[in-house]
Amino acid sequence: MGEMPSQIRIATRASQLALWQAHYVSDLLRQSHTELDVELIEVSTQGDRDQTNALQQFGGLGVFTREVQKAVLDGRADIAVHSLKDLPTESAEGLQLAAVPERGPLFDALVLPKRALNESCRIDSLPTGTKIGTGSVRRQAQLLHHRDDLQLLDIRGNVETRLRKLDDGEYDAIILAEAGLRRLEFENRITCRLQPPLMFPAVGQGALGIECRSDDQGTAHILSSIAHAQTFFAVRAERSLLSTLRAGCHAPVGVYCELRDDNLSLQAVVLSHDGRQKITAESMADDIEPESLGGKVARLLLDQGADALVNPSDDGIVS
Repeated sequence: MGEMPSQIRIATRASQLALWQAHYVSDLLRQSHTELDVELIEVSTQGDRDQTNALQQFGGLGVFTREVQKAVLDGRADIAVHSLKDLPTESAEGLQLAAVPERGPLFDALVLPKRALNESCRIDSLPTGTKIGTGSVRRQAQLLHHRDDLQLLDIRGNVETRLRKLDDGEYDAIILAEAGLRRLEFENRITCRLQPPLMFPAVGQGALGIECRSDDQGTAHILSSIAHAQTFFAVRAERSLLSTLRAGCHAPVGVYCELRDDNLSLQAVVLSHDGRQKITAESMADDIEPESLGGKVARLLLDQGADALVNPSDDGIVS
């Protein structure tokens, strides 16, 4: 098991949401190990520094995780806390995904400007040409599939920056993850929740992924005390699906995984970037590993031509 550490240093991005997540993990650790000294190490990432270009333009994959992982690998920190939806399915060499705490809300939310807070709203009631801000290809494709008259515009920045851009009139509405809004106490800004079949969440959405070094079994043992078995079971199926599709975490892939009477149900969608093509698949199992279920649903999608939608270009960039 290795020597049990008396201190754990948490590497985290410096955004308000990332810091909330790191403090949340810190509190969980202190509750389960009262004698533990926990320290936060803030790290700047490429995705945080470049607020101009779309994520796909500089690779998309790992732009919010690489530098945080490096801090653990070079010994500046002991664990890294990520939004699991940002964490590539292929583990970085020398690191292990040691724990996934209980998942928060996993759906997306439509947010209108402050001036429109008292309006009831659904996607179907938005005027033709409504300008909606979202940097997610997954969200853009699903919205365009439902309504191709909407204007889907890229938006960058942390939650607070995006809300300010919305209230300043740059967009008529924006889409954000419900979990992030609630964690930062912006739940009053949620106009409506977007759920399947209209909007499938991202793989790992609402969940946190905690990594430590592969050879640090003492820290891994401590992290096991804050893991949530049902959440880890579900996200293993989701991440297996994404891995089998050979898709990045910013690909137009949506999933919905839930436990129904001890049966694990996994639904998934893959879309073209313009939303015109949409492939769906689902399966349920009670007697196989979640990775096997994820692989099975991915193969059902691939049999319908998902590969051409996930990787539409030959330029080496996973969109």
